[in-house]
Amino acid sequence: MAHFGKKYKMKELFKHYLPYLAGYKKEFTFALFGMLAVAIGTTGTAKIVQPLLDDVFIAKNDEALIVVPLLLILVFSLKGVGQYIQTYYMSYIGLDVVKKLRNTLVEHLTYQDMQFFQTIHSGELLSRITNDIGRIQNVVTTMIPYFIREALTIVALTGYVIYQSPKLAFYFLIIMPLALYPLSRLAKKMKKYSKLSQESTSTMTARLGEIFSNIEVIKSNSTQDFEAKKFKKENQSVFNYLLKQVKINALTTPVMEILGSIAIAVVIYIGSTEILKGNMSSGEFVSFAAALFMLYTPIKRISKLYNQAQDAIVANERMFELLNKQSTIHSGEQPLKETIEHVAFKDIALEYEGKVALSQINLEVKRGESIALVGDSGAGKSSFVNLLVRFYNPSHGTITINNTDYQNFTLDSLHHKIAYVTQRIYIFNDTIAANVAYGSEIDNAKVIKALQKAHAMEFVEKLDAGIETLLSESGDNLSGGQRQRIALARALYKEPDILILDEATSALDNKSEALIKEALEALKKEMITFTVAHRLSTVKNADMILVFEAGKIVSRGTDKTLKASCSIYQKLSQES
Repeated sequence: MAHFGKKYKMKELFKHYLPYLAGYKKEFTFALFGMLAVAIGTTGTAKIVQPLLDDVFIAKNDEALIVVPLLLILVFSLKGVGQYIQTYYMSYIGLDVVKKLRNTLVEHLTYQDMQFFQTIHSGELLSRITNDIGRIQNVVTTMIPYFIREALTIVALTGYVIYQSPKLAFYFLIIMPLALYPLSRLAKKMKKYSKLSQESTSTMTARLGEIFSNIEVIKSNSTQDFEAKKFKKENQSVFNYLLKQVKINALTTPVMEILGSIAIAVVIYIGSTEILKGNMSSGEFVSFAAALFMLYTPIKRISKLYNQAQDAIVANERMFELLNKQSTIHSGEQPLKETIEHVAFKDIALEYEGKVALSQINLEVKRGESIALVGDSGAGKSSFVNLLVRFYNPSHGTITINNTDYQNFTLDSLHHKIAYVTQRIYIFNDTIAANVAYGSEIDNAKVIKALQKAHAMEFVEKLDAGIETLLSESGDNLSGGQRQRIALARALYKEPDILILDEATSALDNKSEALIKEALEALKKEMITFTVAHRLSTVKNADMILVFEAGKIVSRGTDKTLKASCSIYQKLSQES
């Protein structure tokens, strides 16, 4: 019964991917002609035995002695060319399907909730997107066409064998020393394109690493489409090199087939000449020729497809586990166009994974106000700001922007109004200008202005390429403080209505921190500022300081009032 279940799965796998061929009618038509050519060519090799015996060996027809070897070359050439056409076009379809599946899966995953990325390892995602989908390619590229081709071959050969004789079963396989030279030339080209494809695959994998490592920046800037376009470019490069590999690899079999047919034609010609001269009996030659043709080969190939399908079945299931996951954070339909003047948290609670992260949160903030969030680790500060950028939705209560539920706004317009500098600094493998203007059109004057506000131009202008300096992955060619200032410049480039700073000045020296605080103070009237801090010296001038404990705001006030009335704040002051 279990065995039947596995067969059913294989049937379902074929049923799932056969419809993909409908989108490639031209390519599949060519491939089908190739399959038919292989089936006809294979059957033709058996058919040629009859005139070989009747016309050449028995009737001793001199004209047939010339025609039959030529027909043999023609039949094997037909088979070789057909196999090349079938392999190339089915590989094209398979590679293109895989390319589209990867694009779809990556774009789908970037829209998943933050909680999803916190519960799955990025390496697991990379493996599923690269290795698993590569195995699925085998279904379209190899399994389906092999099944059709070998089935056609079996039907054609069986029909002829029944017509001619049940004992006639011939299938040809030969390796010729003559084929070594062209095959060695093909091997050199294959090595070249193999190296290029591996390099392009590495680049694509690095791009994937960036996407999932920097997912908070991507989601808070609503740049999923921007990243999808960049990924599609790398994926297209992988596709191009793999297709070149397929093209060269597909030539190997027809070269062997054609050269093999020439060799057999020579053997037939020489053998027939020997028979006509009386040096070799017809029985001996027929016995030799019969050994070259075997019917069980295509049957054996089809039987192997079952085992190969199991790997693809598992890969297919793993891929659809990801594709079937749906985000719970849905974009609203109303664009947020007006300036954010007012934000209110009304009786907010947040729970995830069965734990209460926030409860009884009530707060109103107006444009021009700066709010500081302090408290021990795990007190709820990050959960609070994560709600604001909609990494999560409140489990209870409502957050309003300008008296409208913020879930009504499109995520893209909401994230355009909010700049979020997280605890982790995100740097992309691109120029400083591209990092600052991330997800937007690069305006060099605006980039420089943002860098000046973040006090980053003092080191950027000393670099040989200035704002065009290429940063390494994670910005390893910058210091921690320099990376932090680039991240702050990115936030200021957006000219946001809400600025969220989550330990945004922690890696800066005292002088740089003081300068940035001064710059932010000058910009204060233009936005609402939320600052998460452990060092209380960075927030003592805030209009309101919120003290968090166990997911609740236990005290609120200015630095002066909290030092006088809040024991938790007094403790934090002593520790900082």
